[in-house]
Amino acid sequence: MFDTKTKIISNQYPAWKYFMLMVVIILGVVYASPNIFGDDPSVQVSPAKSVQFDATTQAAIQEVLAKAQLTPKEFGDVNGKYLIRFNNIDDQLKAQSVIKKLLGRQGVVALNLAPATPKFLRDIGAKPMYLGLDLRGGVHFLMDVDMEAAVDKAYLRYVDELKDAMRAKKIRYLNVLYEEGALVIKFRDAQNLKNAEAMLAKDYSTDFNVKTNLSQHAPEIILHLKKKAIKEAKTYALKQNITTLRNRINELGVAEPVIQQQGDRRIIVQLPGVQDTTKAKEILGATATLEFRLVEEKGDAYRAEKTGYTPNGSRLFHFRNGRPILLKRHIILSGDNVTNAQSGLDSRSGSAEVSITLDGVGGRKMLATTKKNIGNRMAVVYIENHVETVTINGKKVKKRVVTKDVINAAVIRGQFSNRFQITGLDSPQEAQDLALLLRAGALAAPMEIVEERTIGPSLGADNIRQGMLSVIAGFLLVLVVMFWRYKMFGMVANVALTLNLVLIVAILSLLQATLTLPGIAGIVLTVGMAVDANVLIFERIREELRTSSIQSAINAGYEKAFVTIADANITTLLASIILFSFGTGPIKGFAITLSIGIITSMFTAIVGTRAVINLMYGNKPVKKLSI
Repeated sequence: MFDTKTKIISNQYPAWKYFMLMVVIILGVVYASPNIFGDDPSVQVSPAKSVQFDATTQAAIQEVLAKAQLTPKEFGDVNGKYLIRFNNIDDQLKAQSVIKKLLGRQGVVALNLAPATPKFLRDIGAKPMYLGLDLRGGVHFLMDVDMEAAVDKAYLRYVDELKDAMRAKKIRYLNVLYEEGALVIKFRDAQNLKNAEAMLAKDYSTDFNVKTNLSQHAPEIILHLKKKAIKEAKTYALKQNITTLRNRINELGVAEPVIQQQGDRRIIVQLPGVQDTTKAKEILGATATLEFRLVEEKGDAYRAEKTGYTPNGSRLFHFRNGRPILLKRHIILSGDNVTNAQSGLDSRSGSAEVSITLDGVGGRKMLATTKKNIGNRMAVVYIENHVETVTINGKKVKKRVVTKDVINAAVIRGQFSNRFQITGLDSPQEAQDLALLLRAGALAAPMEIVEERTIGPSLGADNIRQGMLSVIAGFLLVLVVMFWRYKMFGMVANVALTLNLVLIVAILSLLQATLTLPGIAGIVLTVGMAVDANVLIFERIREELRTSSIQSAINAGYEKAFVTIADANITTLLASIILFSFGTGPIKGFAITLSIGIITSMFTAIVGTRAVINLMYGNKPVKKLSI
């Protein structure tokens, strides 16, 4: 005879598990709640370059709004920029019109949608999740890269390189010029030309097609880039511009932008939530960069401006107020050597400044230059270039516009290398814009916006309404089926499903992820998959009730179904991770919501429902389960 001991199963959780579950529920509700407050139609007012807003500006804006019988919901001032909230879109559009008329070119007036989250939620970091362009509206740009300028830039990069190479080989030359799509190297005699031919054949055979012209008074070599090199230059320009645009948009704080290549010279840019294109175009299309040059102290700039003659080795530039200055042709370094830039205020004068950090190469060049030129002046040249389409004789022609202004010419007081400050900027706003562009990098080639569309929020509202309808319909259908099939246990599963949706929204909000229509599809799929785990558990409990006690059946249902649930969900999770890794924007949105939904559904279906069932039936004499 054997003495057997029966294990008593009470189906109870320790107190810490209930506490953990309550904390998760409370945090989920709190961080999901900002999404129910919606957005306020807003007008964002920023100062234009060389302009500063003050209390007078704010008072003038408030006065003109009052005259137009417009009452803002809130008037916010953040770092000299105004965010004015309104109750409806009609007031927003009227306000934009009257403020634009008031400020003229003194400010940039842009439409925006500002989250209407209460302050107490904002204070704890609770923010609504971002909505994609298909839901929230925004702007769409199609940008054309000036490939001719990219090729020109590729040629110009070789000018100094070839000069240095020939000096190193002691080859005498007259000049290296870029003209009419080719590099021309001029020599005094044929012997130096032959020496240069040998050097080019050895070091540059993969880059150039070489042609010799001895018929000129000064013999010359004409270099044309090979087709492969031209293709590489164009590809580099396109890829670099995409990278630079992405950096600039990240600096602007636009959530989840879409930046994609289209064809071999165009780029698509989509900015969700941006309703007005003014500021976006200003930042995206700008090709601002810097050049550092020494001042030509010996020449007379006013005489050079009057006669058109400049001393050898120098060029005529102008300050922004029109005052001429002579600078040396040699560029010490450019914006390409800048690794970081931060705007601020000069502690001595209180004027705007930008703190520059250079890379290793730029630091060495600056150190060598300042060491040799203490007491001389060094100028900072601010360069902007863009492409405009103009009509000439009835035909649209692309015209490249380049402006070069000297913003600063200061005496070098001591040697420095990779860290220094630039002053002479007109306003803090200009310093911020310059720092942003330098941090993001210069465009490899100018771009022109060839297509521009503003997608209104009404379309997004319609998409949100239909998407939410699909989620609600699927959700209610699952609730009805679960209650009909599993009675009280089905109601517990329905509570867990509701909590699952709350947690998905809360996590998306915490991650500041972007919800798109494909993302809503992922949530709808999650609603169906979330009850799958409970179906497996409840069916297992039903089977166990035929041979076991009620408490044992409940325990076995959760314990034995776990492996199957984990296997099914982990397989789906791996598939969604692969979709996210290799997919584009819409597919990534679907994969993100599906992945989050799988993780939260396992938690709510296994831990959440088990906690409720334990409270209802655990450690109690139960004669029958409502399942």
